[in-house]
Amino acid sequence: MKRVWVVVASSTVARLFAAEEAAGPLEELEELVHPEGRLHEQQLVSDLPGRTFDSTGAGRHAKAAGVAPKEQEAVNFAIQVAERLEGGRTEGRFDALVIVAAPHFLGLLRGRLSPPTRDRVILELDQNLVHLGAREIREHLPERLYSTL
Repeated sequence: MKRVWVVVASSTVARLFAAEEAAGPLEELEELVHPEGRLHEQQLVSDLPGRTFDSTGAGRHAKAAGVAPKEQEAVNFAIQVAERLEGGRTEGRFDALVIVAAPHFLGLLRGRLSPPTRDRVILELDQNLVHLGAREIREHLPERLYSTL
C-alpha cells in the first residue's frame, strides 16, 4: 500500500495531508504557520537601507536591498516546508508527494526540495487552496492519486 502526502501551501500556511488509499479521502496531519509572511514590508525591516557614495563625484544614494523582505520571508518558509517534507521522507512516512501551492510559492518550494524528495513528487498543482477543507481540496485532485497500491 502506498502512502501519499499532499502538501497544500502558500507563503504563510502549509497544511500536510495523508491519503492511505488511491481514491480515498485526505486526513490532515499538521499545519505549519508562518506569521511573518503576513507582515507588511515596513514591519519586516527595522531601518532604512544604508547610504553610499558614488565612485566618482559627490553623489550619494540609498543602497538597494538584494531581496525584498517579504520575498525573503517566503523563501524562509519554503525552506521550512521543504525541511519538514525531507524529514517525512527520511522517516519513511510517505511514498509519494503531491504539492498544491500558490504559483509563486510552488516555484520557491520546488527549488528547495532535495533531489530524493523531488523524485517522490507525483503531481503539482499551481493553485492556492489553503483556505479549503480536506474534502474540497480532494475534489481538486485526480480521482486516483496513483495507479497501483
